[in-house]
Amino acid sequence: MSQRAVSVGVIANPSSGRDLRRLLSWASVFPTGEKVNVVLRLISAMGSLGVSEVWMLPDSAGIAARVRDTAAIGRAQRNLALPRVRLLDMRVRDCAQDSAEAAAQMVRQGVGLIAVLGGDGTHRAVASTCARVPLLALSTGTNNAFPEMREATTAGMAAALIATGKVDEAIGLRANKRLRITGARVDEFALVDVCLSRQLATGARAVWRGEDLVEVCTSFGEPNAIGLSAIAALACPVSRDDPFGAHVRFGPGRTLMAPLLPGTMQQVSIASARRFSPNEPLWLTPAAGTIAIDGEREIELDGQERLRVELDLLGPRTVAVARTLEYAARQGLLFDLPNPAGCA
Repeated sequence: MSQRAVSVGVIANPSSGRDLRRLLSWASVFPTGEKVNVVLRLISAMGSLGVSEVWMLPDSAGIAARVRDTAAIGRAQRNLALPRVRLLDMRVRDCAQDSAEAAAQMVRQGVGLIAVLGGDGTHRAVASTCARVPLLALSTGTNNAFPEMREATTAGMAAALIATGKVDEAIGLRANKRLRITGARVDEFALVDVCLSRQLATGARAVWRGEDLVEVCTSFGEPNAIGLSAIAALACPVSRDDPFGAHVRFGPGRTLMAPLLPGTMQQVSIASARRFSPNEPLWLTPAAGTIAIDGEREIELDGQERLRVELDLLGPRTVAVARTLEYAARQGLLFDLPNPAGCA
């Protein structure tokens, strides 16, 4: 009886790690060549642990094509255990919709999970169409909170253990929160934060001036973060697993020093900071300005519209890399003969 072919998706955003914040701070640049190398390390680990096929988003930078060709050479000339790489048949527009459309196609192809290389915005786009297919979240953007910086090899190991069923989803996946923003003409969601800013136009989209901030809601905020969620994290820390979020209003009060950009500390005045629960909708202050979703200005406001923010537990499921690998090690799953008794 033949073994079931294991297929995964990989979405690598060619634009992540290249935004305006590189002009405003000392944020790292993530070049195309390095993204190619990251994907190759990722799928090499996956192939060694049973993944046979990878679907990729075609991109104008040529990341997917280079990965496909390099993997084919590695299989043919070096007998490497690299999966067969296939490119989706889709028109690329160099926008967030590419990632959303690619994720939807990958779901229809029956992938076991989708690895995402990008920032918070890329992950939000993928989460909008991935349904219940889990994500492997890898950071290649700026000020990221949702995806984590990880070595692609070990991340690929964990992803393969989930995709092949060697580690049960109940053990290896994390449930995530999200924020939903609704109004008369708005129905969006954020994975990490929603911020009301006094900046009147979406412009370059980044939010970098503390004096422009009116209020911010976060699904989680961890003190080692950078960006808008870092403010909430330092004023009212909330973990990914806590069943509540944080709400911060800016104004006269205590002054907080926070890292809004890589290498850039700013003072912000905190009027109030508190937790809020999933059954507690928040009404944002009516004000002319913009709403930033996951760190980028998306919606322009005239000061009349009332927007509501609610926390729910319907965010995408993600691979808990450390937990998955720890379980695999304790169960001896990477030995040729597994030994659940461990190293007695």
